[in-house]
Amino acid sequence: MPDRLLARAALYGKNVSLFLTPTADSRESWQTTIRHITMEGRCYVLNCNQFATKEMYPVDFTCREGFDLLPYVMCPGVSAIVDPLGEYVVGPVFGKDEIFIAELDMEKIAASRFDFHVTGYYSRP
Repeated sequence: MPDRLLARAALYGKNVSLFLTPTADSRESWQTTIRHITMEGRCYVLNCNQFATKEMYPVDFTCREGFDLLPYVMCPGVSAIVDPLGEYVVGPVFGKDEIFIAELDMEKIAASRFDFHVTGYYSRP
């Protein structure tokens, strides 16, 4: 198996606490994915996605054929912070620009690994 396919496992092996997932994916299935990562890695996931409307694009781009047929909201965002047990700390927020400020309980990481630790006692190298 190529090493690139084991990137998450390598991070879990280093006991990652904060897992950053910048994306352009605003589908509901991506929210399922980030919640899965928190449950699998017992870490916080900080997911960010850009919010963009037509008016944010440069004029030379907006003059392209068919641009006027696209929806006003080009990318709805959908950013969130998820805790090690898959629960939202903030968000998901979509449809607007927003800056997240949150206090993360880092003790929750160690506590959550008592019932599942993918690279600890569940590990079978």
